[in-house]
Amino acid sequence: VPPGPAATGMPVLPPATEAADCGGLLRSPAFCVTAQLDQIGALADAYSEHLASLNWLAADGDDNRVIFVRRREGGGCDGLQMIAFYDESKPAEATAPGYLGFAVIPGDVCTSGPASPAAGTLPQ
Repeated sequence: VPPGPAATGMPVLPPATEAADCGGLLRSPAFCVTAQLDQIGALADAYSEHLASLNWLAADGDDNRVIFVRRREGGGCDGLQMIAFYDESKPAEATAPGYLGFAVIPGDVCTSGPASPAAGTLPQ
């Protein structure tokens, strides 16, 4: 699956601030927010709740990534991924910057193969 465009229309939920360059850590387009690393888990939960209120369902994922799916009115599904990350070249201190990145998964994720980014497009 090729990388999709950055997700637009995402709010910046507290305590996050927008990180236009995603900390310089992603190789594919994404809308990113940043907060202290010790706040990223709760922030990811808040975004998951926000997306659920917009009819997005958490469909897949792992420790640092969640794939959301939402049915289209005319059939098929839209896909969105949220990835949590930080600069692994620096100590993982509680006050270090952590990031959440959001990107659209192109195409109809209900008819395509597994919803995952193209190899090498996002750090794991």
